Amino acid sequence: MLNTLSGRFLILTTVFVMLAEVLIFVPSISRFRQDYLEDRLQRAQIASLALLADDMIESDLEKELLENAGVYNVVLRRDEMRQLVLSSPIPRPIGATFDLRDAGALILIGDALTRLYTPQNDIIRVIGAPVRDAGLLIEITMQTAPLRAEMIDYGLRILLLSAVISVLTAVLLFIAVRMVLVKPIKGVIGYMQRYAAAPEDARGIITPKAGVIELREAEEALQKLQIELTHALKQRERLAQLGGAVAKISHDLRNILTSAQLFTDRIEMSEDPLVRRLAPKLVNSITRAVSLCEGTLAFGRAEEPSPTFGRVCLSEVVDDVAESENLAASDVTVEIVNAVPLPTMIRCDKEQIFRVIMNLVRNARQAIIATGRDGRITVSLREDENDWWIVIDDTGPGLPKKAQDNLFTPFQGGARKGGSGLGLAIAAELVKGHGGQLALIATGGEGTTFEVCLPKGDGAV
Repeated sequence: MLNTLSGRFLILTTVFVMLAEVLIFVPSISRFRQDYLEDRLQRAQIASLALLADDMIESDLEKELLENAGVYNVVLRRDEMRQLVLSSPIPRPIGATFDLRDAGALILIGDALTRLYTPQNDIIRVIGAPVRDAGLLIEITMQTAPLRAEMIDYGLRILLLSAVISVLTAVLLFIAVRMVLVKPIKGVIGYMQRYAAAPEDARGIITPKAGVIELREAEEALQKLQIELTHALKQRERLAQLGGAVAKISHDLRNILTSAQLFTDRIEMSEDPLVRRLAPKLVNSITRAVSLCEGTLAFGRAEEPSPTFGRVCLSEVVDDVAESENLAASDVTVEIVNAVPLPTMIRCDKEQIFRVIMNLVRNARQAIIATGRDGRITVSLREDENDWWIVIDDTGPGLPKKAQDNLFTPFQGGARKGGSGLGLAIAAELVKGHGGQLALIATGGEGTTFEVCLPKGDGAV
C-alpha cells in the first residue's frame, strides 16, 4: 500500500495539509490570546460600571465583580486622571505588563508562544483601550494560569480539527488519484504486459483514450513504439528466413562453383588461343563468386571466431593481398602500393587482418575499374603510443550517398551495382573483435580513405 503511487500520495497529502495547519496554528493561537485578554478588559470595564453608578459598594459585591471579570484590579483613566476602580489583594508581584493598544503582529505572536511554553502561574498587567470611548485606557491585573489553560485547550481543538481535515482531504485525493491517474496508468501497464507476451498480436497495441493530456501523450508514444517494433520484428523475421535461405543456397552454390574451378584448371591447359585468353576471366569470375558465397556463409554464422593474436609483419600481409588481387585480369590498371615500412610488426590475427585489408582493397579496386580509368590503391601504416592505424587510400570515384548512410549494414551498404555490402560489414566485425574500429575518413571525387585502428594493448611490440 505504501509503495503504491496512490498510497504515497495519500501520505504526502496528509503531511502537507498538517504542515499548512501548523503554519496557521501560530497566528491563530496568538489571535486567541489577544481575544482572551480583550474579553477580560471588557468584563472589567463592565464590572467597573457598578462603581461608577454608585461610589460605595460592599466588599462582597466588589469581590464578586472581580471574580466574574477574572481579574484582581481594575484601573480606569478618565479625564486625565488614573483611578483604581476595583481592587483586591494580589498574591504575588506583577511579573510583566502588556499593552494591547499598539502591539504589532510579531510582538503578539512572540508573547503568545512565550506564554504557551511558560507553565508557571504569573501575575501580569494588561493595558487596553475601553470600548465605546469610555475613557482613555483601562488597566487590569490578572493571573496567567487560566489564560494558558484556555490557549492549550484551543490549540488541541485546532490540531484535532486539522488532523480531521487532513485525513478527509487525503482520502478524497486518494480516490481522485486512483480514478484519474492510477487506473489509466494500470491500463497502460496492462497493454505493455500483453504486448510483451505476444508482440506479433496486433490486438496488444494500445488505443489512446485517456482524458488527461499527459497520459494521452504517453499512450500515443507507446502506440507509435509498439507499431514500429511490430514492423521491425516482422522485418527481422523475414530477414532471418531470407538469411537462412541465402545461407543454404550459398552453401550449395559454393560446392558447385568449387567443382567448376577444377574444370577451369583443365581449360587453362587448352592450346586454343581463344580459350587461353578467356580462361583467366572465367577463373576470376568463379573465384569472386566463391568468395561471395563464403562471405555470405561467414556472416550468417552467429559470430566470427575470436582472433588468435600473434606478431604479424603487416607488409607481408599487404603483399599477399596485392598478389591475390593482381591475378584478376582487367582492362584497367589498378596499382596496389604497399607503403607499410619494413620490418613493422603488429599484434593481430593474421588471417583476419588479411580478410579486412582484402575486403577494403577489393572494394576500392572494383570502384576504380567501374570508372574505366587507371587508378592507385595505397596501404600505409602509422602508430602512436596506444594504437596502430592502417590506412587504405584509393583514387576512385568516392562512395555514393546511399552507401555512406548504410556503410556497415549488411545487404544495404553496397557501393556498386549487384554488390551485397557484406565486405565492409564483415571487415568491421573482424576489426571490432580486435578491440579496434573501422572508420571512413574521407570520400569524394578524388578518392576514398578508410582507416583501421588496432589497439596495442599489453602486447605492443
